Amino acid sequence: MSQRIIIDVLGWIGSVLVVAAYALNISGRLHPNSHFYLWANLAGSICLIVNTLFHDAIPSAVVNIVWVGIAIWGMVRRGKENSILK
Repeated sequence: MSQRIIIDVLGWIGSVLVVAAYALNISGRLHPNSHFYLWANLAGSICLIVNTLFHDAIPSAVVNIVWVGIAIWGMVRRGKENSILK
């Protein structure tokens, strides 16, 4: 399998993860602090970063880098909230 195909598959996987997490959140089926929501956004954005950098789509890569930062921030915040409750 060629490198381009792998990169494009990663882009599609990333897109599906981010859009699915958002749609499930908006529909009320997924809480924004849930493990799945945070991990789907993190993994999806990482896949999209790889894809957008490969295709020299720098603005899209930057948006996804910010998205990764937000997902990590949410995970850290969630971890702190859980440790306070224990």
